Amino acid sequence: MAQYAANTGSKRPGSPWAYGWTLFAGIMMVISGIMDFLYGITAAAHNDLIVTTRNYAFRFNVTTWGWIHIVLGVLLVVVGAGVLMGLTWARWTGIFIVGLASIGNFMSLPYQPGWALVLLAIDVFVIWGLATSVQPDEF
Repeated sequence: MAQYAANTGSKRPGSPWAYGWTLFAGIMMVISGIMDFLYGITAAAHNDLIVTTRNYAFRFNVTTWGWIHIVLGVLLVVVGAGVLMGLTWARWTGIFIVGLASIGNFMSLPYQPGWALVLLAIDVFVIWGLATSVQPDEF
């Protein structure tokens, strides 16, 4: 009888799928942040390596794009580490930061079209994983 009473708590254990997507989102945020940081350094320091196109509506200097990616990269790594630690603020901040990163990836389509499309797809999965993730007490 005592054993039955101990197992009737009101909390339901978190879904393994939800935990897996949260883990995926945190890891991808850290990896994407590192890649954005490296891409930003490349664009800011050696802007001759980045090919630009003409007549694009969102034309920026490549050095400016480099600094944008450096800042986004640092933010993604910090918030991704917070997601991996199970911090609630990191989930909601992560959705916002990954949303900004996806806008930046969309706007960098003329510079690196293939890579930008891959990052956009990953950003969609990360946002979905963060939005459907479990609460920290359910880990």
